[in-house]
Amino acid sequence: MLRILIAAPFLFILVLFALSNPQPTQFGLWPTDYSVQLPLSLAVLGAMGVAFLLGALLLWTSALAARARARRAERTVRLLDAQVAELKAKLAQPAPPRPMAPIGSLALTSQ
Repeated sequence: MLRILIAAPFLFILVLFALSNPQPTQFGLWPTDYSVQLPLSLAVLGAMGVAFLLGALLLWTSALAARARARRAERTVRLLDAQVAELKAKLAQPAPPRPMAPIGSLALTSQ
């Protein structure tokens, strides 16, 4: 619903712009003789669309790097969690009793 409330006025303004600028405009590609005649509104809206898509592409490529960093961080967290669980399991096990040395085997030395 919120999307419609935001998009409807924006689309209304775009339609008004297109209807207000129907003048034909000649667009040519400089090194060649290729040219096309378009309504001014279509040319402007087309340029805005291309700019939007290029910006989205740039944003998408930068987000790829962030996602890769997040995946590496998640992998590291899983590894560290496994190590912590292993160390807790070792700590929970009772330590085996150490064998005591016989009393007579201790050598007393005086200096």
